This record gives sequence, C-alpha cells and structure tokens, in this order.
Amino acid sequence: MADKMATREAYGKTLVELGAKNPNLVVMDADLSKSTKTADFGKVYPERFFNMGIAEQNLYGAAAGLALSGKVVCASTFAMFAAGRAFEIIRNSIGYTKANVKICATHAGITVGEDGASHQTFEDIALMRTIPGMTVINPSDGVSAKKLLEQAVEMNGPCYVRLGRAAVPVFYGEDADIQLGRGNVVKDGKDVTIVATGVMVNEAAIAAETLAAEGIDARIIDIHTIKPIDEEIIIKAAQETGAIVTAEEHSVIGGLGSAVAEVVVKHAPVKMAMVGQKDTYGESGKPDELKKKYGMTADDIAAAVKSVL
Repeated sequence: MADKMATREAYGKTLVELGAKNPNLVVMDADLSKSTKTADFGKVYPERFFNMGIAEQNLYGAAAGLALSGKVVCASTFAMFAAGRAFEIIRNSIGYTKANVKICATHAGITVGEDGASHQTFEDIALMRTIPGMTVINPSDGVSAKKLLEQAVEMNGPCYVRLGRAAVPVFYGEDADIQLGRGNVVKDGKDVTIVATGVMVNEAAIAAETLAAEGIDARIIDIHTIKPIDEEIIIKAAQETGAIVTAEEHSVIGGLGSAVAEVVVKHAPVKMAMVGQKDTYGESGKPDELKKKYGMTADDIAAAVKSVL
C-alpha cells in the first residue's frame, strides 16, 4: 500500500523549507491556517505570516500590494472562497497587474466530503484559467505538490495552485521529473489515453489495471499544469491511441476536459469522453461515497474508456 498524504500537508511542509531559502517569501491566510497548513510557516516565520481574518477579498488585495512591493506571496484559503468570493480581486488586482501572488487554494472538489455542497468547488479551474496570464496547477500527490510549488514560487507572476483536503496515495518517487507546463506519462499504452489531473490520476491508475485485465492497454497522462497546458503530449497521445478520456475532480464544464478538447479539436480530432462533476452541486458525505455517487471513481473511468473504444 502506498504512503498517503494530502497535497495540503505537502504544501505546509514545503512552505517552511522555502521560507528558509527565500527571505522574500511572505505567507498569508484567511483565518484557516490550521486547515490550509500555513500555520506551520507562521510558527517558524511569524514576522512573514499574516492572518487577514475571514476577509478573502482583503486577503488577495493585500497580497497584490505586498507582491507589487517586491515580495513573493503565497496566499491561502479554501478554493471556494478564493476562486469564488475573491474572483474579481484576483482578476483585477493580481491578474491584471501580473502581481507575483501564488493563490494556494485548499479543500477543492468533492473530496472535501462532510463540509458539503457550499464548500465543494467544481468551478475553480474553469474560473482561474480564463484569467489572462494565470498559471493553473493541480498536483496529484505529495511529491508533485512539493516540486510544483517550488517552481511556482520560483517563477514570476500569478499562479493558482489547487490543493486537496483528503490524504491521497503518493505514487511519484522523490526523483521524479515533474516540470511546470509539461505533462507526465505515468503509464504508456496504445489503445486509449486517460488524461487525468489531481486526485483522479490515482483513480486512472486503478482503472488502467482493470482495463488491462480485459485486454485494453491504456496510456495515462498526468496533466498537473492545466494552464499553460502541454499541447504536445496531448496531440501525440491522440494521434497514437486514437481516443481520449479525461478525468478530473471538477466540473466537466470548463476544466481539464474542456482544456484537452480545445487542443484535440484543433490538432488531432478523436473520440473523447469526460469523467468529472456533471453540472450538479455536491452534498455532505464521506469522500469515497461521494466520488462513487457523482461518478468520479476508477470504475467510472473504465466505463468511459469502453464508451470511446
């Protein structure tokens, strides 16, 4: 059994490491630092940590100000409140000014579980990728979260990093080559390609095992950078395998599925299916049960694969 770690845990630990290397790094939060794990940074570097209270618009406005004054800022709250409540501030104060703010949003998607429909964000990737110049990152495990956050802090400009509440299997090794803007072939295959992001990469790996037992050889690609998306890896997969299934813990409208379809329809049209939240709200419940109810499991991916073959 693989070790498990929530991507928000990896975020908290990585912030402390980055704080030691980069005295210019400032971390901010909206009164959720124990949940977002920014509290770890706050304990070690209290003079560089600001809790702005339950005032998300103020959080991102102040983050923009600090960034435009020369700081590198990681500003956190739950994804619903970052992408949802503070969208206009992020668009105009961070996006428009190209401020060096990393919007590190935790508790995204259906696996927020018991927090219920009001907190289960399915719209954040869609919203953030429409902002000009915004880099959008969705790590699949603890290792990729650490590596991608390090690169996000290193790059100059606005960035949205999507992080989860629930512990997920760590399947990348510490020496894995994970580069911002470049997809990873997790498993090669010739019959179909499963393009997944975030927690759905692990579900895709389980689905591939099920399909292999039935003689279907599935390629799996981890698209951790939704924007800018790795067009080359997607076009190659479409041409070589002839069918694509996308899998995301997000609405099938405007997220990974839409981003991949935009590439495929222009360069290599093939049959596609999308696994994700199907234009509905969620509800309170256990993460695994909710994934099953709303069609975001390995079995759903396997069924989608069969539908395109």
